[in-house]
Amino acid sequence: MQYSFYDFLMLIGSLGLFLYGMKIMSEGLQKVAGDRLRSILTAMTTNRVTGVLTGLMITALIQSSSATTVMVVSFVNAGLLTLTQSISVIMGANIGTTVTAWIISLFGFKVDVSSFALPLLGIAIPLIFSSKSTRKSLGEFIFGFSFLFMGLAYLKDNVPNLAENPEMLAFIQNYTGMGYLSILLFLLLGSILTIVVQSSSATMAITLVMCSMNWIPFELAAALVLGENIGTTITANLAALTANTSARRAALAHFMFNVFGVLWMLVLFYPFTGMISYFVDTYMASDPQVAVSFKLSAFHTAFNICNVCIMIWFVKLIEKTVCLIIRKKEDDEEYRLRFISSGMLSTAELSILQARKEIHLYSERTFRMFRMVQDLLHTEKDDDFNKLFSRIEKYENISDNMELEIANYLNQVSEGRLSSESKLQIRSMLREVTEIESIGDSCYNLARTINRKRQTNQDFTEKQYEHIHFMMNMTAEALSQMILVIEKPEQHSIDVNKSFNIENEINNYRNQLKNQNILDVNNKEYDYQMGVYYMDIIGECEKLGDYVVNVVEASSDMKEKKAS
Repeated sequence: MQYSFYDFLMLIGSLGLFLYGMKIMSEGLQKVAGDRLRSILTAMTTNRVTGVLTGLMITALIQSSSATTVMVVSFVNAGLLTLTQSISVIMGANIGTTVTAWIISLFGFKVDVSSFALPLLGIAIPLIFSSKSTRKSLGEFIFGFSFLFMGLAYLKDNVPNLAENPEMLAFIQNYTGMGYLSILLFLLLGSILTIVVQSSSATMAITLVMCSMNWIPFELAAALVLGENIGTTITANLAALTANTSARRAALAHFMFNVFGVLWMLVLFYPFTGMISYFVDTYMASDPQVAVSFKLSAFHTAFNICNVCIMIWFVKLIEKTVCLIIRKKEDDEEYRLRFISSGMLSTAELSILQARKEIHLYSERTFRMFRMVQDLLHTEKDDDFNKLFSRIEKYENISDNMELEIANYLNQVSEGRLSSESKLQIRSMLREVTEIESIGDSCYNLARTINRKRQTNQDFTEKQYEHIHFMMNMTAEALSQMILVIEKPEQHSIDVNKSFNIENEINNYRNQLKNQNILDVNNKEYDYQMGVYYMDIIGECEKLGDYVVNVVEASSDMKEKKAS
């Protein structure tokens, strides 16, 4: 056999170039689109049909169903999408990913796009070095597009020449004449190949090349495509491994949707592929090499469209099934906005009320995060410590997302017809949201300081712990008081005064400990490094107290404006 290890490396390198081109092109498009993708996903998923169309459009745009599904899983994890919404978007992503096959079929085999690859790189390079981010992202897209088709051209050139290697043809032919068993075998091969390559688009390109080179007949190539549909779900499931219950359910729903689709297709496999062959041969292409790639692209598209048309009626059933399989843990919280919906806005006054409730919920979550930091201080076992620290990290991400979502919602509300009083209310609420997010940042900073202290294998003295506990208890009291002020807008002003009094106590205690710390380090009661970690915790608690007062001030300003 004349196929050497060098030839094999050339084949792997060609695949690598194709994958790299796909990645750069996808990332470039995502950057050009920016936050618009995010807002489209959250705003256009009000029902199943719009969800499917949204998934289709975004995947066709960014040329990666994996990127869309991972994005969807992360949004479910952040509570920006519900499980039902995510299932419909994933269904649309499955149709959107078929666009890649058509691009390869139309340009990769009919037109020698690789001959334009270098001139396109020449256009891309100045754009990549541009100072303007939009031009830079566009340059990356053109760069990726060139690499993708260069990779495809190399892939075609470096697949084994079967005319010179009849042994390999004989090896494949041993498995092509087993009827239905061959279909199942190639389905399994397609799944494994996609799991390894981590891109159904790349596996589709390999399949199209194999088909055009007459390695395998169209029916077995179609079986590979079905396998790729199952294999591509592994990306979302990997992304969901560390996510919450809802995100894991979304990833499992993606897997179930694709598996059910493959099962019904296996029942109708021969009639379906026969119908596609007849249609393409009659209406689309006469050239055999082009026809086989068209057949495969048409099969890929027709299968996914039919699958969505069937499975869209069973979204609720899929949701119930995944909820039964992945049960909610007692300590697992649903991280999603509870009062603000991503659809149409209600009346201005009602929208402000919804946002007010969401801010109250946001403040409670941040307080819960601070309680976790208090627990982290005395968590000794490594596994328990790492688990709790990861949970605090997750809460910090949730805090960032919640700030963004509530602020965006309030900005949308402010664009409507509002009274001057309502506009002032929204301004105060935006300030509240910003300060609450800063409280979340402070909690995370405290957790990181505790983590750094732990890595030194040293511990605080009993006296230091006593001071930290007292400071943290005062901070916790300030937080609980802040929640009361947010919860009851008509609360008497004595509550606001109480918050200011606690803040004064925190400031005085911090100053007292700061002076005492210098004396204790000089007296060798503990080393300088432990003094730094100790004062970092004390200082961060004082900063957190400042943010609490800022929230209370914003809330009391709003009440005063409302009263006047």
